[in-house]
Amino acid sequence: MFQQFGLIGCGLIGGSFALALRQAGLVRRVVGYSKSPSTTERARQLGVIDAEAPSALQAVAGADLVLLAVPVAATEATLRAIRLGLGEDALVMDVGSTKADVVAAGHRALQQQAANFVPAHPIAGKEVAGVEHADGALFVDRHVILTPTERSRAAHVQRAIEVWSRIGARVQTMTAPAHDAALAAVSHLPHLLAFAFMQALNGQDAGARFLELAGPGFRDFSRIAAGDPTIWRDILLANREQVLHQSQAFREALQRFEAQIADGDAAGLADAIGAASRARAALKPALSG
Repeated sequence: MFQQFGLIGCGLIGGSFALALRQAGLVRRVVGYSKSPSTTERARQLGVIDAEAPSALQAVAGADLVLLAVPVAATEATLRAIRLGLGEDALVMDVGSTKADVVAAGHRALQQQAANFVPAHPIAGKEVAGVEHADGALFVDRHVILTPTERSRAAHVQRAIEVWSRIGARVQTMTAPAHDAALAAVSHLPHLLAFAFMQALNGQDAGARFLELAGPGFRDFSRIAAGDPTIWRDILLANREQVLHQSQAFREALQRFEAQIADGDAAGLADAIGAASRARAALKPALSG
């Protein structure tokens, strides 16, 4: 059990982690900090945290577990702000969607205390944000990827695996570059395509009229285009090399489909659609829930 958990960023993910720790009996006291005092106050009113801290540094004072639930672009500044308040044995994690930049930020900001840092990415969320929607079951049966560095202390890596496992997550470890390549393919590029699709549709004179006829297929495809602009701007820029690599692969596949349509190649088009359909169908068990 952790005696005190210092939460920096009392939103959906951070709040859900705090509730999950409570429900699993893994923490005695939770101290929270957010840039917006009203957010921190709301988290306390909802029972997500026990006490509000006026700064990130004060949130980690006395904590043996610290979680940064902040935008990836704010990681380095936040780590610098808390470094002097970290206990010698405190486990520090983040929840950022990119990892190579986070690892580099941790090395620069934490210096010798980088041994305490085990970068993490819980692949979980909701369509709504805010601590009001925090859910202690958010991570159950969801992947959590840890990307420990050569500086991460082995004991801290094991503690990180245990804490995420205890709250129901399926934990795996990989290198930061491997994480970023995989997430560019299955998360970052799909968001980019959804953003571009909505922009293309809205840019047409008849776009609004087209939207009146939108059905479930449009709903499912476009849902992720409602993502937070600041968060996704930071993710796409932080992982630009891998995102652009995946974008090029997609562009080539799209051009092949376009050529088949232009040529009236019914057989080729059917084969290509069939291959895609079978590949997607094979994923259904893994994507259920």
